[in-house]
Amino acid sequence: MSWLNLAALPLIARIWLVILFPFSALDKILYWNDALKQANSSFLPGGAILLVMAIAIELITPVCIVLGWHDRLNAFVLAGFCVVTAVLYHPFWKFADFWTPGDSKGRSHFWDFLKNFGLAGGLLLVVILTEFAPATTVINHPLASTPRAAPPEIRANVAAFEF
Repeated sequence: MSWLNLAALPLIARIWLVILFPFSALDKILYWNDALKQANSSFLPGGAILLVMAIAIELITPVCIVLGWHDRLNAFVLAGFCVVTAVLYHPFWKFADFWTPGDSKGRSHFWDFLKNFGLAGGLLLVVILTEFAPATTVINHPLASTPRAAPPEIRANVAAFEF
């Protein structure tokens, strides 16, 4: 189970956390005009420059996070990108149709807003989490808390786990 602990589960978790970003960058490249229209929809000037920066962030930071190369810095940058994107481009509070039955731009933006903050939270865990619980510990103690709040015997298991 050590291969699973050391490589597979952390790698899968990181891939799943960032998988949408390269596809989002590709979408921006393929549908440049639509992406540019959205980039220009905020109060910030320079939509084309913002779009190029967004594409670069969405292409580079996920690769670095998955490979573990300056992963904390890249996760922090990508988390910030998610928060800025949520606030600037998903202002659900500006849509009067939020409570209207049926299709609602306001609700659509609300869910995108929350998803961006959910992603930012997961990315911030990459930034602050210094160790992870081995899969065997999680399997043997599925209801246990994270290592800092876990009972001593579980903390000892995690502390003894070496990379």
